Amino acid sequence: MAILELLIIATGLAMDAFAVSICLGVSLSEFSLKKAIKVGLYFGLFQGIMPLLGYLLGNQFANKIVTIDHWIAFALLGVIGINMIKESREKQEEINYNQVNLGIKTMLCLAIATSIDALAIGVTFAFLQVDIVFSVISIGVITLVLSVIGVKIGNLFGCRFKSRAEFSGGLVLVLMGVKILVEHLGLL
Repeated sequence: MAILELLIIATGLAMDAFAVSICLGVSLSEFSLKKAIKVGLYFGLFQGIMPLLGYLLGNQFANKIVTIDHWIAFALLGVIGINMIKESREKQEEINYNQVNLGIKTMLCLAIATSIDALAIGVTFAFLQVDIVFSVISIGVITLVLSVIGVKIGNLFGCRFKSRAEFSGGLVLVLMGVKILVEHLGLL
């Protein structure tokens, strides 16, 4: 997998955390870099850990299914991406973010919830034999940076961009899945 492809996938994965960060930014009466970095660290850390766990899990059986690995990568990326697109279009239960605090319990729940997709991507990485260290670091750093930016945007503009961010991230993952399949089938 090329570096550009990895960075695109990392950005797509970060969109859930970015969207939640935007809404968390709404809860701040004024922007606080310290709080934005706290949000970014939680999301970045979990977005980095989950693909590593998925990679370790996927490595256990990657060599047994090497002939269909591209189909699995396509299916995982497609399902995750379509789910993100679907979620971006559904009317979500409104959360009063003005009452959300940035305590450990809240942030752990949000970080885990936004990084579950990254676990499946890690399994895909095992099939594709990517450099997992570089991948984990890239995903974590991109998520951290986008989350800090998301808190700032949320503080400035509110939750208006949440669904667009989720839709864009989902579309990127679907397109990357299609690209992997097309390349393995020799159509590109």
